[in-house]
Amino acid sequence: MQKVFKQALSVALTLGVLVGCAGEEDSIQMAPLPVVESAFSPTKIWSQTVGDGVSGYFSNLSPAEGYGKIFAADRNGIVKALDPETGKVLWQQDLETDVTAKLSGGIVLSYGKLFIGTENADVIALDEETGEEIWRTKVEGEVLAAPLVDEGMVVVNTSRGVLQALDADTGEQKWQLSNEVPTLTLRGDSSPVAISGGIFWGQANGRLAGALINTGQLLWQQPIGSPKGATEIDRLIDVDATPVIAGERLYAVGYNGALVSIELRTGKVAWKRSYSSAKDFVIDGNQLYLVTDKDHIVAVDIRSGTELWQNKDLEYRLLSAPASISGYVVLGDSEGYLHWLDPYSGEFVAQQKTDGSGIAIPPVKLSDGYLVVTRDGSINKMQTP
Repeated sequence: MQKVFKQALSVALTLGVLVGCAGEEDSIQMAPLPVVESAFSPTKIWSQTVGDGVSGYFSNLSPAEGYGKIFAADRNGIVKALDPETGKVLWQQDLETDVTAKLSGGIVLSYGKLFIGTENADVIALDEETGEEIWRTKVEGEVLAAPLVDEGMVVVNTSRGVLQALDADTGEQKWQLSNEVPTLTLRGDSSPVAISGGIFWGQANGRLAGALINTGQLLWQQPIGSPKGATEIDRLIDVDATPVIAGERLYAVGYNGALVSIELRTGKVAWKRSYSSAKDFVIDGNQLYLVTDKDHIVAVDIRSGTELWQNKDLEYRLLSAPASISGYVVLGDSEGYLHWLDPYSGEFVAQQKTDGSGIAIPPVKLSDGYLVVTRDGSINKMQTP
């Protein structure tokens, strides 16, 4: 029942409509498409398709570049290795067995392998040269976020609140660490990040946690948000965004919580600002860019937490997480538009329409351009002038 309720809530939040207990319906209006005079038009280098994409499902499944290839996958289990210059398929693997593969977390590259998590509670390792499956291991819950690969281990944060470490060569479990999961949570989980032997991740109970990566020993937990309100929906406090490490600080944001800057060594909060978000954010230089739960785009100075600007013109357009591409802040929306913003003013610089199926993930930065992936599985390599 909890799983069904969780999926129903995800749909409601995605559509932007929640029905109150008294039967009154609060309809959230999507902002009209801004009229933008584009300062430039990107050049398409090549286009390719990867299965059926992720369709209308919740997904953070993203391509990755490495080993002289681009790797991409669809939710049903098709994985392709592409030539980065031409888009030609170098190899293809189908991970579907007797059930739909439901690929959802990844792709992550390391140790000559691809690592992908699934909604079926699998973690899968593939050989980067051939696509051959090396191992497949069951874990404690859905893997909705990208795994972390470090210190010879693959670490996943599952939907059941279990942080689980597997041997990168064999898939054998090394350790696991469990935390309390509220009855109702958002659809999504935080990817772990690591530095200097420490691992850090967000939890559905509104906390950010740190542990030793070799043993799983818990170091500290820091609350990002506290439950408030009379209903379970009001009291959602998930920390689903991937934390970001910059210098000696860790940055994290929670839903119905806050954006915080935390000292890595002590876990103490350096500053806290009131923003609510469940999407990943990006740091470029001294500026942090995030998308709030209302699809407002915000720039914050990472040194002080001072807001530099806020753009509300894409409100409730179901934006992707932001990316920093060619010196701009770039986001996709549910109607398949790509929006380019000036990083210092938040004003629109350019806008392009893709195939109209919607953009779930931000553009992926490459060494010589970027990738735009749409929900129907279209993957396009682009370059800005």
